[in-house]
Amino acid sequence: MLTLTSALVLLVSTGIIGIWQMFSKRKWNPRGLHCYVTGGSAGLGLALAILLTKRGADVSIVARNEERLQKALEEMEAVRQTPNQVLKSYSFSLNDLESSKAALDAACHPHGGRSPDAMFLCAGKSTPGFFVEQDEDSLRQGMDNGYWVQAWSSLAGSKRMVADHAPGKIIFVSSILGYMSFIGYSSYSPAKHALRGLAETLRSELQLYSIGVHIFFPGTMYSPGYIEENKTKPKITLKIEESDEGLKPEQAAEALLQGVQNGNFHIVGDLIGHLFRSSTRGATPHNNVFLDAIYSFIGWVRTVLYSVYI
Repeated sequence: MLTLTSALVLLVSTGIIGIWQMFSKRKWNPRGLHCYVTGGSAGLGLALAILLTKRGADVSIVARNEERLQKALEEMEAVRQTPNQVLKSYSFSLNDLESSKAALDAACHPHGGRSPDAMFLCAGKSTPGFFVEQDEDSLRQGMDNGYWVQAWSSLAGSKRMVADHAPGKIIFVSSILGYMSFIGYSSYSPAKHALRGLAETLRSELQLYSIGVHIFFPGTMYSPGYIEENKTKPKITLKIEESDEGLKPEQAAEALLQGVQNGNFHIVGDLIGHLFRSSTRGATPHNNVFLDAIYSFIGWVRTVLYSVYI
């Protein structure tokens, strides 16, 4: 009887804590803040830049293709909220620290040289294929395009924020393949796992400087990048993914921004993401104690089935 009573008390307490977490967090508001978005000319980055513009933020987007950047900036201008919003685009490669720093310097110039209030690191690409068909260049490119392109920007940004004594946010974009992986993603998934490791390190380290860190783990996203990656994706990988409903970039952007506003460290965009997040949480904090307990149980069952059939 004592065991049953204890279990009921624990269940009720967990529920109360979960409900308290839902309503007690102070929402982060991007209005009037400078938000720096890499990969901002297409896909998630563009959708996020437009959403932030609609929310009243000053938005700087960075990508390599100048033509696509100009079109992206026109879309942002179309949803401008106030005449005073600063909306800018910058053409830079972000594949090394020097160019990442130069891009950030350029974006900060119209803001009196001040660090961005939030850095959304959406740049990256995937080129799926079988591991035995990879070579040294393709594996290195996988890390460059999936990890270093965000790591360099985060290093430049954190150095600048610390030097400016400016609290801010750094938001990484990993993938559901940063929680797990399967056939076809040997050049991509390791980079996304590495981003998780970096984010979890910086979450504690940058607290010293009042810099918040978040990381997003989206699943399939129907973006221009998805069309490109399907050109090299093995047929068996396509078969595994065919039942995945996926998200539009606009849906993913909404999920990402909502997670940041709620103060969540690990952010996901759908139920599958929640199941993997809660069942592979490690030492990361709960988003919601009550819901995460449910997700964790369902995720455990799903993991058993996944290990049998995938």
